[in-house]
Amino acid sequence: MSSSQDLSFHQLLPLTIFQQLGQLLQQMAQELGNEALIVTEEALVSIPTRPEATDLFTLVVSQQFSALLVAERRQETGDRRQQEELTLKESIILNSVNSELGTEAYVTLQERNSELLNVKLTFEPAAIAQFLQHLNGCLEDNSLARATLARYSQVIQPNNATLQGKFTLMLLSVLAPSSHQNDAQESIYPFVSVCQPVEEALHQQIAHERLLNQVTTQIRQSLELPIIISNVVERVREFLQVDRLVVYQFEQQESAIGEQLPVIREQGIFNCEFRQPKAKRSVIPNSEFSTHGCVIYEARASASIDSVLNYREENCFIPASGCWEKYRQGFTLAIADVDKAYVLSSCLLAFLQKIQVRAKLIAPIVFQQQLWGLLIAHQCYEPRSWQENEKNLLRRIAEQLAIAIYQEELMRSLKLEKQTLEQRVIERTQALHDALLAAQAASRAKSEFLATMSHELRTPLTSVIGMSSTLLRWPSGEMSQRQRQFLQTIHDSGEHLLALINDILELTQFESGKAVLNLSEFALAQLAEASLRSLSDRATRQAVNIMLDLKISPDYRLFADPQRVSQILWNLLSNAIKFTPEGGEAILRIWSENDFAVIQVEDTGIGIAEEHLPLIFEKFQQLDSPYQRHYDGTGLGLALTKQLVELHQGRIEVESTLGKGSIFTVWLPNNREQ
Repeated sequence: MSSSQDLSFHQLLPLTIFQQLGQLLQQMAQELGNEALIVTEEALVSIPTRPEATDLFTLVVSQQFSALLVAERRQETGDRRQQEELTLKESIILNSVNSELGTEAYVTLQERNSELLNVKLTFEPAAIAQFLQHLNGCLEDNSLARATLARYSQVIQPNNATLQGKFTLMLLSVLAPSSHQNDAQESIYPFVSVCQPVEEALHQQIAHERLLNQVTTQIRQSLELPIIISNVVERVREFLQVDRLVVYQFEQQESAIGEQLPVIREQGIFNCEFRQPKAKRSVIPNSEFSTHGCVIYEARASASIDSVLNYREENCFIPASGCWEKYRQGFTLAIADVDKAYVLSSCLLAFLQKIQVRAKLIAPIVFQQQLWGLLIAHQCYEPRSWQENEKNLLRRIAEQLAIAIYQEELMRSLKLEKQTLEQRVIERTQALHDALLAAQAASRAKSEFLATMSHELRTPLTSVIGMSSTLLRWPSGEMSQRQRQFLQTIHDSGEHLLALINDILELTQFESGKAVLNLSEFALAQLAEASLRSLSDRATRQAVNIMLDLKISPDYRLFADPQRVSQILWNLLSNAIKFTPEGGEAILRIWSENDFAVIQVEDTGIGIAEEHLPLIFEKFQQLDSPYQRHYDGTGLGLALTKQLVELHQGRIEVESTLGKGSIFTVWLPNNREQ
């Protein structure tokens, strides 16, 4: 019996050598048949494990032959070592294709070939049993897998000499691939030998880059996600020459911005409806995606291959954070033979056998740091050893699909925001329309109320004013002086209240659009003189000097409503007298300017502050403080004046300085046609 200790070693080896050693152990397991257990790190993907599980390993356990191959990643960099690993022949080939491939692919190939691993190969039963115990401890709640490992740990024995010798020859064929190589160090770098031509690898890399460029161009040209997926997946299937290529999408979940991830729907292609399973769904701790989903698209090499479109599996997908978190972080899974890789997961193995999967390659589609779905390549009838360039290609295709999904999500968000904005505009417009109707109804009700009340109040006030005037004309001997003062107060208050009611009624007519003008020609100078005479008594009582400055001829005639113009003059002059202190003056100027008659009233009164000027023509506005109010009135005079001027299609302006006085100027058009 050969000593297993003699062939055990622990040294740095390239990744390609480690992969070839793993393939040798798998060949030995196939020769041993069903009695052998073969486990790789791929078997741990489908079952819950703790973080301390080994990354890369191949384990074969049986009564006649057992071996353990373990590797830890160790990346060495440096231009000097990379140049030593390239032969002259490779340099020539690389230079010849550099213009088509590009510098990026050149560096990528060198980096992949230069990756070194700390590799340990042992046949010691104690070391293998210890590793099985460690592996069993890494499993969490899978009782079937732990029982399987415990059972095989009892059958480990020293290896059969014949089988050990056979494996030794196979091992030497890998570690010493050609007899003409004299340097032992060169035997661990088969990627520079004729067994693996660099030229073929570079041509494959060029083809991969072309395919990726085509996919990228299509994504840029089209925003229809179903079309992109259907075209891209069909091309990738043909390029990889796999039996079936599918897109598996998980149930839509809440995204990072509080919205659902996009779900593909197209009649006749994507008919998979997500539903809640009958059993209570398990929730992944600290995870935002669901393990449930279905196949939304597939591309098959021939019709003889069973279709899995719209197929779902809800029983064997264990919501283990270690498994699905790897996919979310970009892990690419390559299974050469599911019969060996899933020996510890009988449920998942039965599922894969049911849908005719012998080998598979899985790349995650990660959208906004969430697992949107999986891009899965199936080899249906025989095992397949997946190459690194094939893994890289599928991973990069999945990344491009994630970009297309992101574009679709942006378009969906923009459409949703547009629809939301349009709906808000419609709702806001309707609200404004309803508010306008309500305001118009309230305004009509107010106008009708004021008109009714004003009419009802004017009748008794007329009687009060008339009777008080009659009593005031009685001889002085028939009533005392105090009684006469009371009657005068009643008369003045009645007139003031009647003027207020008339102003309100007038304002109501303006707001309801019922105010009309009785236009005619009249002498403006005569109207101005009459207005001054009507206010002379008030000016005398307040010791205000009023003057008339006419710059028009006495025959100047204005085409307007004489009653309304008289009201304009009366309002402006009465305001000037009211707000001018004793000893002040108010001047009425009238002149013509082009086709306008200009009326100006200037006083030396209290003036108006600049910040109050925009408010003086507003209804019910009085600019003095309510706590220091010295002047009576309702604030309707200037508002009515402005309405009357605008009714004549004229304009009114004001200039004022606080403490010095104010100037009101009115332009009235004197044109029959206008």
